[in-house]
Amino acid sequence: MSSTHCDERLFQGTAVTRIEGPRCLGLCVNLPPSCSYTLYSILGQIPITQNVTVVEGAIANMTCRVDYNDNTSLQWSNPAQQTLFFGDKKALRDHRIELVRASSQELTIRINDVSLSDEGLYTCSLFTMPVRTTKAFLTVLGVPGRPEITGFTKPAMEGDVVTLTCTTSGSKPAATIRWFLNDKEVQGTKEVNATGKSFTVRSSLQFQVDKRDDGVAYTCSVEHVSLSKPYMTTEVLEVHYAPHLEITHSLIIPQEGQYFKLECVSIGNPIPEPVEWSKDGGELPDIERMIVEGRELTITTLNKTDNGTYRCEASNHLGSSSAEYILFVYDPNALGQHGPDHALIGGVVAVVVFITLCLIIVLGRYLARHKGTYLTHEAKGAEDAPDADTAIINAEGNHVHAEEKKEYFI
Repeated sequence: MSSTHCDERLFQGTAVTRIEGPRCLGLCVNLPPSCSYTLYSILGQIPITQNVTVVEGAIANMTCRVDYNDNTSLQWSNPAQQTLFFGDKKALRDHRIELVRASSQELTIRINDVSLSDEGLYTCSLFTMPVRTTKAFLTVLGVPGRPEITGFTKPAMEGDVVTLTCTTSGSKPAATIRWFLNDKEVQGTKEVNATGKSFTVRSSLQFQVDKRDDGVAYTCSVEHVSLSKPYMTTEVLEVHYAPHLEITHSLIIPQEGQYFKLECVSIGNPIPEPVEWSKDGGELPDIERMIVEGRELTITTLNKTDNGTYRCEASNHLGSSSAEYILFVYDPNALGQHGPDHALIGGVVAVVVFITLCLIIVLGRYLARHKGTYLTHEAKGAEDAPDADTAIINAEGNHVHAEEKKEYFI
């Protein structure tokens, strides 16, 4: 009886071309027992591999297995089709590549210190007739470099336009850059350039500097699949701006004999120095009682001669500023005797409000009581009549129609 064969089939990428045996008819399904062993032997000799993904600089283990092998050798080849190992025999002189395990059913090799150039399609071959092969892809992740921020001018001047750029290189695939202004995320402009098999990523921020930006932290964060946590770099912006001054005082109502302090509060970078005090456009008149310490002016014992306008001035290289305070010293005795009596004022206000309410009530009742009272032309001259009937009779006009002219008011 002549032998037959099954139709060509594909199994895990390997062509099964001829499966011979008595009474093997049709497709490779429902084979008789005499054919099943031959089919198992062939399918069991198909190499099995898995794709591998590692980070650049790490170790990649490439494993090839077969379920059935009749002492046929296994072989690993690199993407350039160079043989790495044939069984337990090393074929390529690369000190990074080592044998892990070699047997009739398994060939495992190790690639140390993996580089981006190692990425590609590796082939495991079983040297039967015909040769059966399976491929596995080695993916190498390029680790991004730590980010660097450029564009900081120290210090920046208020009103300047500043461009900050964050750069990271060596990533594969391209890394993601995020910007944070203190803890708030802001959007930058991204640029990606390929450098060989890796990428260089840049992100830029452009803004006009304000004094409120002084001391603000700008953080560049780099995120990538190869990193367990993002790389971050932070720079703090320093802004120089012109000063602004204000005067604060220690007493709300300064009185004679009291201790009194004025402080010149300055806002500016650099801090405006020194602070100069003056009174009424001239020097302080009594340096024994008026003591200047840094930004503070202290008057140890107030008296009426201290009344006047006090001025502080300060400057930095960007400008100058000044502030004024008008001091009026009260006589404590006069303040107690002639000061406003709040209780008396409150009583007067209450009386005025009460009288106003009474007038409104009286006026309202008066208007309500006289609502609708009027005199007709016919009743002219009857204002003094004691009752309605008499008023109609005494009114000007024809008395004949007196009954018709009666009008009753309720």
